Amino acid sequence: MANIKSAIKRVRINNDHRAQNLSIRTDMRSQIKRVESLVEGKDVENAKAALQKAVTKIDKAVQKGIIHKNKGNRQKSRLTKAVNELSA
Repeated sequence: MANIKSAIKRVRINNDHRAQNLSIRTDMRSQIKRVESLVEGKDVENAKAALQKAVTKIDKAVQKGIIHKNKGNRQKSRLTKAVNELSA
């Protein structure tokens, strides 16, 4: 455990940031899984609505640096492709 006051504060701040990042990442993953389950269930309208929410969550995670930009683009592309194939 840290002994210096600034190091103790740094540990506390890092724990706060880790908890916030985990919350954002978990929410993003939940939205992605929701879209995938709707695609699997062939529910076109709800899948399109869920896709919009998922894209927003992915963009937010990329913006905050929680996931890499290319990973975010890859996830959005795969989800969009799945939804588009379902509606075609």
